[in-house]
Amino acid sequence: MIRIAGAVLVIACMGYLGMSKARKYALRPKELRNMQAALQILETEIIYGATPLPEAMELVASRIDKNTAPFFYQAGQELQSMTGCTVKEAWDKALGVFSSRTLLEDSDLRILRQLGNCLGMSDSRDQAKHLHLAMEQLKIEAMNAAERAKTHVKLWNYLGFLTGLLLVTVFY
Repeated sequence: MIRIAGAVLVIACMGYLGMSKARKYALRPKELRNMQAALQILETEIIYGATPLPEAMELVASRIDKNTAPFFYQAGQELQSMTGCTVKEAWDKALGVFSSRTLLEDSDLRILRQLGNCLGMSDSRDQAKHLHLAMEQLKIEAMNAAERAKTHVKLWNYLGFLTGLLLVTVFY
């Protein structure tokens, strides 16, 4: 009886691990789309609202998904603090914290890092061009992530349970 319970536990745990990995593949395209939407709002605030960048960042944070909002909120707070940091420094600091909590990959974060190098350095029209470029690059990454998710989600779901079955077969 204990062996059967152990076998079920091993299969369930391995299945859970596989499903967790599959979930990461499934959620990455959504995070990329959320980031695109956030950058679109930021572009609107900069161009049409003529909102100063620190305030624009906080407005973006108040309007977007709760998983993406902390990044923009922290960047806005850094800019409004009296430390005298540049937009690039505030953006990089917020991105450093955000990168540990997100499913975005290095290629996605590289796009955002490049955008941070350009924000606040020129007029609103030039910033809009950089934002638009970043949104297009994130759109391509989202399409690639969605394609990978189609195959990898099933793969990891099956692989988790099958690995559990293999372990049970080998050790029992």
